[in-house]
Order: sequence, then structure tokens, then C-alpha cells
Amino acid sequence: MNIQKPYLLFLGDAHDQLAAKVADGIKQWHPEYCVGQYRMANCHADCQLTDMDIDAAVKAGAKTLVVGVANRGGIISKEWISVLSSALEKGMDLAAGLHNKLADVPELKALAERLGRNLFDVRHPTQQYPVASGRKRSGKRVLPVGTDCSCGKMYTALAIEKEILARGGKATFRATGQTGILISGAGVSVDAVVSDFVSGAVETLAPANEADHWDIIEGQGSLFHPSFAGVTTGLIHGAQPDALVLCHEPTRTHMRGVDYPIPDIADCMALNLKMAQLTNPDARFVGISLNTSALSDADALALMAVLEARHGLPVVDPFRQGVGAIVDKLAAL
Repeated sequence: MNIQKPYLLFLGDAHDQLAAKVADGIKQWHPEYCVGQYRMANCHADCQLTDMDIDAAVKAGAKTLVVGVANRGGIISKEWISVLSSALEKGMDLAAGLHNKLADVPELKALAERLGRNLFDVRHPTQQYPVASGRKRSGKRVLPVGTDCSCGKMYTALAIEKEILARGGKATFRATGQTGILISGAGVSVDAVVSDFVSGAVETLAPANEADHWDIIEGQGSLFHPSFAGVTTGLIHGAQPDALVLCHEPTRTHMRGVDYPIPDIADCMALNLKMAQLTNPDARFVGISLNTSALSDADALALMAVLEARHGLPVVDPFRQGVGAIVDKLAAL
């Protein structure tokens, strides 16, 4: 998928700010992609962007209306249809990462076909991918992996890309989930790819590149999570990472959605490294990224110091102090 920018972020009738987390992510990481936001009368979210109607957004140059809000069940609400139709009629494409597909809404599909507009359902890839070859390809790759799902892998990847680019280096964030795709404008949602082709999809997503170029591939799931370990395995093998970053939320005791304990960090690193070395024998860990939002500054810094001494790697919270120490390690590879 290659979604045209800039975006008008559609917040619709979001019942709270958390419901607009996709829009918040786009605005945080790429505010330059956003011309403004569209909020319906009963919207309770605000991304602190200029409020615009469709005409104003088109005048400001918007190419795609992005559904940046998720409602209960992930559906295309009937109340949204008139706004989405107006965007198509005024020249914009539509993009969404909901379970309900834009293309399954008859009036939107018919209108898009008549007008020659694109409907991007980023959770539902349409491209056919090859079986992975496992052959070494040029360029460098880093992959965040986790002790659990939803523990900071996407945030860490985006922070690493931003830091490398700020230093004048070459880097590209490669999105593997719907939110990452909407933030970056391209990618593949690997959890919707048939299992035999996950590694091939990642090889396609992060192809051969310049020797000094870093692909930062968004991690998914966890090798220790009984629900998502399969996706993680395919992603690791297709990524052929030169570098791994272990992501961890230190206050959790059990994995999200299942009655399984959070694995030991050392055990998690050892298994991820073993899996990565199948397609890249030189793979190594370059750091640990923590989500310490539930800890005080003092407790967070104390934990980082303990983990650094224990594992001999830089330990950071990307939100608190950035990922400079991890990028320093990447620069040495």
C-alpha cells in the first residue's frame, strides 16, 4: 500500500481520546502529513490540529482522508458515510485500519469506482507475496522484539528511525501493522498474511538496499505469547535482522489476554536471538527499550541501571530520554 499524503484525520464521533489513538500516532510522529482534523458534532477527542470540513481540507491540499478513530467492534459507522462520501466526491482517497472494510460498504465502493478513487483497507493486504528465500540481502536491518504484545515495539522503531535521520543517516521505518501503516503511509499488515508467506512479505517489505541504509522493521507479538508467536517467528526470519532491540513493560505480570506469565528478559533475548540467527548468523542485541510510563522517574532510572549492569546493553525509555544510546550501538555495526 502506498497512501497519498497529506492527510485529513477523521475523528468522527470518538467517545474519548483513546478512541483516536491512530490519529494521535500519526500526528505525533508525522505532523507534516496532517493538514487538519475533521470532528463530528458529538466528538470527544481532539488531536490539537486545525478543525476542517472537506472543502477546507481539499483547499489545503489533503489527498487522503484517514479514519483515525476506532469505535466498538471496528466498524464503518453509518453516521460516517456522508462525510466519507463527500471526501471521495471532492477528490480524496480513503484509508482505514478497521476490521470492517471500506470496500465492503456498497455506497463507498461504488462511488470510489465511479470516481477513480482508492480505498485503502490497511488491515487487509491485497498483494500476493512469495515464499521467503532466506537469502542474504544488502543493507542493514533492526527489529524490535518483545516480552509481550503491545509493549512498545512500534514506538521504539519509530524513535530509532527519527534518531538516525536526525543524525544525517539513512533509515526507513517499515510498518507491519495497521497503525504503523497509517503513520508511515506504506507497509503490510503481517497478521493478515497467510502464514506460509509472512517471511516472504517481510523480505518484500525490506528489500536489498544501500550498505549503510537501516530498515527499521516494526515488530509484532512475542515468541512467548501463545496467540501470536507464529506471526513473530515469520517476521523474525523474513527481517534477517542485523540488530535486535528487546522491548518490555516492567510492571506487567501476565501477557495481555492470556494467563501466561511475562517471560524472563534473558530467556526472551536468548530465544529471539536463536530464531534470528537462522537467517542472519551475525544477529545481535543492541539494547533494551522499556515502557516505564507506570513508574516514577526515580524507579524507572533505578530499573534501567539494574538492567544495564545485568545485560551489558544500553537500556532506555524512548519517551523519557530517547534512543540515542541504542543508535550509538547501531552506528558501530
